[in-house]
Amino acid sequence: MHRFDTVIVGAGMSGVTAARMLADAGQDVVVIEARDRIGGRTWTDREAGFPVDLGASWIHGIDGSAVWDLARALSVPTIEFTVGSFQAGGRPIANFDDAGAQMDAAASDQWVADVAAADLALQGLVAGASHGETYLAATEQVLSAMPLDEERIENLREFFRHRVEEQCGAWIGDLDAHGLDEDIIDGDEVVFARGYDELPRSIAADLDVRLGEVVRAISWSSDGVVVKTDALTFEASNAIVTVPLGVLKAGAIAFDPPLPDSVAAPIERLGMGVFNKIFLQFPQSFWDERLYAIRQLGTPGEHWHSWYDVSAISGTPMLLTFAAGPWGREVQEWDDAAVVTDVVETLRGMYGESVPDPVAHWITRWGQDPFSVGSYSYVAAGASHHDHDALAGPVDGVLHLAGEATWGSEPATVEGAFRSGHRAAGRILGRDVDLAAFFASL
Repeated sequence: MHRFDTVIVGAGMSGVTAARMLADAGQDVVVIEARDRIGGRTWTDREAGFPVDLGASWIHGIDGSAVWDLARALSVPTIEFTVGSFQAGGRPIANFDDAGAQMDAAASDQWVADVAAADLALQGLVAGASHGETYLAATEQVLSAMPLDEERIENLREFFRHRVEEQCGAWIGDLDAHGLDEDIIDGDEVVFARGYDELPRSIAADLDVRLGEVVRAISWSSDGVVVKTDALTFEASNAIVTVPLGVLKAGAIAFDPPLPDSVAAPIERLGMGVFNKIFLQFPQSFWDERLYAIRQLGTPGEHWHSWYDVSAISGTPMLLTFAAGPWGREVQEWDDAAVVTDVVETLRGMYGESVPDPVAHWITRWGQDPFSVGSYSYVAAGASHHDHDALAGPVDGVLHLAGEATWGSEPATVEGAFRSGHRAAGRILGRDVDLAAFFASL
């Protein structure tokens, strides 16, 4: 049997990054991927003739971003789109009130100021919060002290809840009070004109990637690792396991011996959120095409509350909305027709009968995907960002874990996935991999 230097489980961003760095250093590397494609949770559908990113969409702040440097090194075109981290303002956004009427400039400015004031108070409160306190408790304490009328308070309450849903894929009461501590955007946000998965696919060029191989078991000792799929067995000196946290939490891979508590406990404590996308293509635009986003504030936006104009990517009138957290788990059980009807009804509550029936749609169901079992990780109540980094191991010097869930400073991002793959490669090589040289080699 052929023995590799390193076997990598998963061909998402972290897996292919580590594989490329190790291969460039002269290692004999194989990547085992359960799906029939490279990219993992970066997944671009191009069947309609334009890219639809069903997984990751944004670089959340290009300043200091390794993924931004990667995109430039590969000459991959991007489009500025700075509302992807659920800002209240900063770019043109149409806000609609409880009655479904679009708010004028003064009312929108007041809304943005309300969010800024609430966030400032929340930042101070969270700084002194102990781990185990929930983000819900922290936000309610802030809201109870704000001298605003009921409608403005309810708008803020929904904003906090939806921000947690979109950033973490979780219910606000399940998130630790410190769960958004790392939620800082430096510089503009961008999306990808040709689709996000161009990045991992480019990195993976010429690597030994075995698609359609589901890893069932991994045995390890100080002498190395054995990785088994239904049909094949791979032996190596090291393994990097990059499967999503949801797969680890589901126990889909049998580890022999079991993972030590230093890794198993973070797997148990951290949460795996659900964040599903609904793209609607329309025959014509019914919204102001200068907008970045449309927001329904207050109780009418309890479920569908934000729409992002992604027409610049598709070249056709197209809006993107989300269903996340408990709502996302519920909606992914619906059929497509029910989802589309429900979204369009909410849009018609704002724009009236000028909203035509969509001509096409794309709907994700990440919580039902056996190779992710969710969308991305979050700091559940009682967990901490240290749990993300502890999850990376290594175990016995031979078993490493990587992926967004293992990068404490930027979990739930492609940036975190990339940097975790970089870290894992460096640990195996016993030296840091110079990123500038890596980008220059691509």
